[in-house]
Amino acid sequence: MIELVWIGTAYLMGLLASRLMFPPLVGYLIAGYVLYASGFGPLTALPHIADIGIELLLFTVGLKIKPSSLIRSEVLSVGGWHLLIVTGVSALMFFWLGQHITGGLVLGVSLGFSSTVLAIKVLEDNGELSSFHGRDVLSILILQDLIAIALLAYAEGSHPTPWALELLLIPFLRPIAHRLLEISRDQELKLLLGVTMALAGGVFAEHLGISADIGALLTGVMLGGHGKTEDIAHKLWSLKELFLVAFFLQIGLTELPNRQQALTALALLAWLPLQGGLFFLLFIMAGLRARTAFVSSLALTTYSEFALITTEAVVNSGLLAPEWKAIISLAVAGSLAVAAPLNRYSHILFSWLEPVLTRFERKRRQPHPDRIPESLGVAEWLIVGMGRTGVSAYMALHGQDKRIVGFDADPTVVEMHLAHNRRVVYGDSEDSELWSGLPLDRIKGVILTLPDFDLRCSSVTQLRNRGFRGKIGAICYYNDEQEELMRLGASFVIHPLIEAGNQMAKQMLEAD
Repeated sequence: MIELVWIGTAYLMGLLASRLMFPPLVGYLIAGYVLYASGFGPLTALPHIADIGIELLLFTVGLKIKPSSLIRSEVLSVGGWHLLIVTGVSALMFFWLGQHITGGLVLGVSLGFSSTVLAIKVLEDNGELSSFHGRDVLSILILQDLIAIALLAYAEGSHPTPWALELLLIPFLRPIAHRLLEISRDQELKLLLGVTMALAGGVFAEHLGISADIGALLTGVMLGGHGKTEDIAHKLWSLKELFLVAFFLQIGLTELPNRQQALTALALLAWLPLQGGLFFLLFIMAGLRARTAFVSSLALTTYSEFALITTEAVVNSGLLAPEWKAIISLAVAGSLAVAAPLNRYSHILFSWLEPVLTRFERKRRQPHPDRIPESLGVAEWLIVGMGRTGVSAYMALHGQDKRIVGFDADPTVVEMHLAHNRRVVYGDSEDSELWSGLPLDRIKGVILTLPDFDLRCSSVTQLRNRGFRGKIGAICYYNDEQEELMRLGASFVIHPLIEAGNQMAKQMLEAD
């Protein structure tokens, strides 16, 4: 019965939030407070279920990243300076308020962290985890997590064991992991393998005195790079989403704040836009364009769930008053509730603020990797989205000696194609400046192989509004998608599965 109440309340609040155009996770946060106010105490297994959800989330993230793409100068400079500035200001504020300076310093550092769960979930839902700004956000989150390990060890008075360096051995287990993936041919075995490896990485890390989240992330990185890892990520998707509901529920189950505590939490939320502005300025100083800096900053403008853990540790150590547990809980929940819908519409928000934000951009002698191309050379055909379908189209045109250029928002994909002597450049189709400033005089046709339907629609619309009169071809997966794309101005639309059937029949008849 109690399980039905918990799951049913989460569903109803999530449904209500969805109908009000908010992400369902906002409803889950509210559901936690509703259950607490109704007298329902937290389930014993709830924190454990939430931990599993976070480990599965970071494991799937690890499947998609390359360590080399995470180590960049802007990541270290932006992440480092932001933490230093926020820590200094927070410590001074706590000292001014008469709090214990040590507790204020620890809490100040933790308030400088961003929510790993929300940022990754929003980027993943928007299909931006592999984009340039997605990798910047992910890199900064990893940097923060590494600092968080040391901070939590200090707050709790514990330290990682000397054997913690054994975590660096995880990547060397890649051949064994890939072999297990090869022999796990059944779909349910792939699902079980993914869950087993995520939990195994977490348990191993905890045994060494390190956060289980880091272990799960490293295990995902180890397994990544195999051709079948996409199957595991797809299989884990629904399971991960279900377990993460427990994470958002437990935030509201700590304690209901009183009036004074609620006002203090609101004051912390009022400070949050200043943190986001600081992120924006630091990204701009690192040489990024205003759009990249804005969407990256918005994804990082939250308080981290890690602040809940450090607050409890600091309060238990007597370094802060007990009421800070309720204050930080409400501040974290409020930041997630506000940030989730803002991140869903981050690109629309930027289009409104673009005239103001672009004034902050700095001129560089050498173009930054997130700059849009100023020229397409002698190319006559443009392919947007260099996945399997895009590569197939590229090779078909190249085989007929056509002049082609490909666009992709994933820097590692661009590097891979350049290594194969394909002319591919960085370009994010969600960037309005890409379409408004792209030289299209020589382009005869554009092929859109983007997986997201809204992106295909937006690209067609912006090309036609720009006055492009060439051919626009796009993929679709449903009949209503085909009708909408044609209405917006696509020249032709192809369903990949239907086209596969047509080609198979054609090949069979030619062979006969």
